[in-house]
Amino acid sequence: MKAFTLNDYIKKQQRNPKFKAEYDRELLINAIAKMTVELRYSAKLTQEELAKKAKTTQAVIARLESGKDERVPSITLLARIAEASHARLSISFIQH
Repeated sequence: MKAFTLNDYIKKQQRNPKFKAEYDRELLINAIAKMTVELRYSAKLTQEELAKKAKTTQAVIARLESGKDERVPSITLLARIAEASHARLSISFIQH
């Protein structure tokens, strides 16, 4: 008997459009969180320093980096974070 894994469950649930939309949204939020942390580390900035340069607050950066915020960050905020870190924001559409 084959074990039923979490990946199996997710694959099955993705047939449900509502689940898929929410799951994809969570993946996006978590990917942005990870990229933001990596960008900040590579720029050798603290959350406070990044926030000041990006004209926001440390709490906003912390919430964004945690991946627990239910909101997807705005492109404007991401662009300010990129500029503050001497990076360029790149957004693309990938067809599946």
